[in-house]
Amino acid sequence: MITRRTLLQTGAACAAVLATPHIARAAGKMVRLAHASNEIHPGHILASSFRDALDQILPGAFNVQIFPNRQLGDDKQVLEAVVAGTLEMCMASGVQVPLVTGRPGYDAWQLPFLVRDYDHFEQLALSEIGRKLQDDLEPAGLIGLATADIGQRNFMSVKSEVRALADMKGLKTRIVPVPLHKEIWETLGAAPVGLPYGEIYGALETGVIDAVEINVSTMLGENLWEVGKNFTLTGHYPWHASDFVSTGFWNTLSDEEQQAMREAGRQASSATLAYAKEQDMTGRDELREKGVNIIELEDLAEMRERVAPMTDEWAAKDPLIAEFVEAARAQA
Repeated sequence: MITRRTLLQTGAACAAVLATPHIARAAGKMVRLAHASNEIHPGHILASSFRDALDQILPGAFNVQIFPNRQLGDDKQVLEAVVAGTLEMCMASGVQVPLVTGRPGYDAWQLPFLVRDYDHFEQLALSEIGRKLQDDLEPAGLIGLATADIGQRNFMSVKSEVRALADMKGLKTRIVPVPLHKEIWETLGAAPVGLPYGEIYGALETGVIDAVEINVSTMLGENLWEVGKNFTLTGHYPWHASDFVSTGFWNTLSDEEQQAMREAGRQASSATLAYAKEQDMTGRDELREKGVNIIELEDLAEMRERVAPMTDEWAAKDPLIAEFVEAARAQA
């Protein structure tokens, strides 16, 4: 059985291998692409699909080295490194983008229940508004190349089953400490607690938190099923992530190289969404086999109704968010 301990040991071994100089390295411009996810997570697929597509489009032009499993830092740290220009690329959760850059547009992806499913996400990600959200980050030092849903979010609790909204009341629930998430979970009656991604397992195990809003991919990849056996299907928003390039590195590239990177990003988006969609379904069966209760929320319609006003509230904060909301509703 793969446990958290063996996963960490594997990650450490992987880090040692990546740190060892190879006798023969691929030619091309060196690109370090770091992220926080493990190798079965869709976030890693977003990074590796980009690398593979880029090699197909422009063979030999780049040598993309991927550093998974928080080897170079967590989401926020690798994103900050790319903004600072000390790292060429990262794959990072979009929820971190407004925190790091001060630009709010990426919040649009997680307005509750606005993006319906993986197919709807792909339509938006590859559309004009998807590109606008990425381009909006250039003044902050980032070029966005690929955006995908790396796992629709649901609700996992340790001790008590959550079958209705009343069961969420007062549960200490891990969130990324951003205003949108805080408002959502307070509105639903939970007690949100901001914690780094890497601390979730230990916090659940020790009772620091009672629950976490999470996706199937992270339940499996971080072995959270070992400590949490109640998984309530809510699908409240996508967990969006992007491959980002430092503008400092981007500006050293030729037009042909930049075009190749953009096309590789589009291909990586579609490949990752297909993977995430399949993993979301098959992963539920894996969780059941590991003893996890898969629960349907009885009053999902009421959950939607409670948080619905937030979409217009957030749209009023930023014209780009408002444009995204309009586009998402038009495709409904």
